[in-house]
Amino acid sequence: MNGGDHGGRISAAGLTCHRPGDRSRLIYRLHHYRRRKGERVAFTLDEYKSLLQAAHQQLPGGKIVLVWDNLGIHHSKAMRAFIDTHTGWLTVFHLPAYAPDLNPVESVWSLLKRSMVNFLTTDLDHLTHMIKHRLKVRCLGSSGHVHS
Repeated sequence: MNGGDHGGRISAAGLTCHRPGDRSRLIYRLHHYRRRKGERVAFTLDEYKSLLQAAHQQLPGGKIVLVWDNLGIHHSKAMRAFIDTHTGWLTVFHLPAYAPDLNPVESVWSLLKRSMVNFLTTDLDHLTHMIKHRLKVRCLGSSGHVHS
């Protein structure tokens, strides 16, 4: 999502978490890109690792079966090494190529984007606040938990 910071943007990465008998959860992180020299446009490997470790800590039982899309960093050697190091609590399956309809978190991002279609912001901080608010209120409402 783009903010008014002269082309700055916010990217979101998240996990929709489901367990029979429990309410669904969304665990996500936001990555801010402010067009500063040397700044990464996309999520880093460390940010993805941090997201997975946070999910491991926040979820009852701590075991995660992750169904991941085919983003390049998800298949990197460094990510594979991280996954292999954490097989006690992390199992990963990859979706087929070009299958966003099979990825539950894509529905969350779609709802979020539609809820912000006529929203105007002047800076990334305001946009961040609106994203967090809309994820909590509109996308999941009272049906689930949101952890940023």
